[in-house]
Amino acid sequence: MLRRLFSACALATFALAAAGIAAPAAAQERIGVLMLHGKNPGNNRDPNFSPLKDTFERQGWLATVPDMPWSRGRYLDGGLDKAMAEIAGHIKGLRDQGATKIVIIGHSMGVPTSMAHAARGGDVDALIGLAPGHAPVGYYTQPWGKPVHDSINEARALVAAGKGDSRERFSDVNQGRQQTVVTTAKDFLSYFDPTSDAEMSVTAPRIPAKVPVMTVIGEKDPLFKTIKVYYVDKLPANPKNKFLEVSGGHLDTPRVASDEIVAWIKTAVAP
Repeated sequence: MLRRLFSACALATFALAAAGIAAPAAAQERIGVLMLHGKNPGNNRDPNFSPLKDTFERQGWLATVPDMPWSRGRYLDGGLDKAMAEIAGHIKGLRDQGATKIVIIGHSMGVPTSMAHAARGGDVDALIGLAPGHAPVGYYTQPWGKPVHDSINEARALVAAGKGDSRERFSDVNQGRQQTVVTTAKDFLSYFDPTSDAEMSVTAPRIPAKVPVMTVIGEKDPLFKTIKVYYVDKLPANPKNKFLEVSGGHLDTPRVASDEIVAWIKTAVAP
């Protein structure tokens, strides 16, 4: 009788010890995903991007898709520094919910902003760039970007004249479509100056080497032929970095690459 009681107690103690060990291990794998949508007319309800939230949550991960300052309803709400503060706030929200690993996944303009966050030393364990968009260097140097080139020069002149806080009308080009931006000269330059942290070729070399980066580009995307030279090859070496070419264009990329994205996250933030 005593022997059976001792065996039962021993088994119970072992089970509790095993549970105590398993709980922290499971907690270490709680992934939080911050999803950053593309710019105006993009927003956090973009049907090309927002469905990934359900995909991540089916994995048991935390995921959030906030409306950012470059969305259709906010374009442009403040400067890049304000966007960085909002990103940090959303990441804190994921941490408060129990996330121990943070992945930022950006689509189009969500890519340079996520890279800026990482380059500035922000809290992130892995980055994913889907159909990277918004290229200040291209706007300033390529013929197709002339309207933006002229706006950059205008904004620089306003800042030099002490009128950086004056709200003006500037030009943007998004996927070949010209649109108007009403904001201050300082805020415009924070997103459009080719030397700013909104420029991917500027921030790529500054991303911490410990942060793996996955870049996905569609074969019909405007940057398909140049993206590697533009910034991917400038990223610090990391054995978990991944460059993936997929079918489709700029808007199709999140849907086409969803399975590969999930698989890579599991590898990139594995303990």
